[in-house]
Amino acid sequence: MSNLIITKKIRTYIPQTLEIKWENLSPVLDELLDRRIANVGELEKWLKDKSEFEAALEEDFAWRYIKMSCDTANEELVSSFQYFATEIEPKISPVANLLNQKLVDSPFIDELDQTKYFVYLRAIKKALEIYREENVELFTKLQITQQKYQATTGAMSVVINDKEYTLEQAAVLTKDIDRAVRQQAWETIQQRRLVDKDALNIVFDELVAMRHEVSLNAGFENYRDYMFQALGRFDYSAKDCYAFHEAIEKEIVPILKEQAEKRAELLGLEELKPWDMEVSTSGKAALKPFKNGEELIDKTIAAFTAIDPKLGQMLSIMKANNLFDVESRKGKAPGGYNYPLAETGAPFIFMNSAGSLRDLTTMVHEGGHAIHTFLTANLELNDFKHCPSEVAELASMSMELISMDQWDIYFDNPADLIRAKKEQLQDVLKTLPWVAVIDQFQHWIYTNPTHNAADREVAFKQIYERFGAGFSNWDGLEQEFGNIWQKQLHLFEVPFYYIEYAIAQLGAIAIWKNYKENPEKALQQYLDALALGYTKPMNEIYETAGIKFDFSSGYIKELASFVKDELDKLD
Repeated sequence: MSNLIITKKIRTYIPQTLEIKWENLSPVLDELLDRRIANVGELEKWLKDKSEFEAALEEDFAWRYIKMSCDTANEELVSSFQYFATEIEPKISPVANLLNQKLVDSPFIDELDQTKYFVYLRAIKKALEIYREENVELFTKLQITQQKYQATTGAMSVVINDKEYTLEQAAVLTKDIDRAVRQQAWETIQQRRLVDKDALNIVFDELVAMRHEVSLNAGFENYRDYMFQALGRFDYSAKDCYAFHEAIEKEIVPILKEQAEKRAELLGLEELKPWDMEVSTSGKAALKPFKNGEELIDKTIAAFTAIDPKLGQMLSIMKANNLFDVESRKGKAPGGYNYPLAETGAPFIFMNSAGSLRDLTTMVHEGGHAIHTFLTANLELNDFKHCPSEVAELASMSMELISMDQWDIYFDNPADLIRAKKEQLQDVLKTLPWVAVIDQFQHWIYTNPTHNAADREVAFKQIYERFGAGFSNWDGLEQEFGNIWQKQLHLFEVPFYYIEYAIAQLGAIAIWKNYKENPEKALQQYLDALALGYTKPMNEIYETAGIKFDFSSGYIKELASFVKDELDKLD
């Protein structure tokens, strides 16, 4: 295993042992600011030095965030994260803006390769345009306030039949074939969420107010319009998002409504309740693709190796370097992520596995992100690795579908394998309306910034109902219904990061369609696209992957029909 052990890249500009404290960072920033640049070669050397410094900062912050999310109750780890957020980031932000200005003002900027640097320079100019010094302190407050969500949800657990579960572990019981068991589990989970409903609403009100202030400071009417610029959404507008929502309502919701009716029939129920939506219609117990976290990792390495040995090697490197934390436990933050380590060139995968099929999907999803991290590790500038989410999620969601050909590694029984594939493809379609709900909800939240918690609940219910409300009957569950949105971490921690999942889901279906027709060619196109990082505009990255950057109604209909046909083949 020794050949799998990785170390950070050798630094050529900053000291290898530089400790990330402000007193150590300030002289480096001063040197970058004061350095005389006499020609384009020196400008490129300056860019590389700045990039090396940024990578060191990013990796330091990454570990603070990872360690805190692995143990949200550890005050020392929380303090370490908060130190970066309060003592380093606010001081670096104004200097980073001055460095961007130095680049743009350089007389040699036009001598840079405009093809190579086009995307990067476009982003720098946009960052300068929306930067406001008065927002620096607000960003610090936002970081600290957002962390309250992790602390609150990480502490959530429930007791069912005298046994304590995290919410992720308890959710497995909502798949139980005994309806009373799954109803009890679902209701217990929702009641636990309602305990912290008011506290999280207060946190969210604070976040909305601060985010609105950020947007006003930057000269925008609202935070939605600000974030479209901050996220570098050069390829589509808010109006396009509304059209996308309508297309999902028109093309996807009727398919899911039909599937829900079929589900009720197969389960022998007159109507579906929320606790009837995850149980298998086969009458069999929930699928168990692995026994524990280690087996999940090992089976995923085997599956990725079967797709391409190089991909399996990437995950093996992660395992050898302890770059996984996959099992659910109390005190751990909710959700899952792949966090790139900018200097190491590998990522860390975090998730809350409880032994379900959804956990398998999460693992291959984060594994797709991990491959992306490895493929972009040696790009010349750190910023070249900062892909927009529409590209990052294409990496992960495509791997969910590509990997299905190897799922016999997780399932010995052919009938279980078919069930798993069916559930996965149903989830692919289910993703789209939920993304539309969360995205439209965010548009409403930030274009109505003076709303209160009660207004927010009404708006959420109206939007969720429009997209099928989970295709079940919520009578008598009004409180739970109005609070479902609080489970979505993105709303609290990464606002407006969600429509990308639907855009990327369409792209992933298109890649999978190509993969079924010509696996070798489609896989190579996928890997070639990921290896570009963000050195090309988004539409060119999608073209490299052999697909279109398109979320028109016609394209949605075409891809949804393909998924529906694949589902029919499994019957």
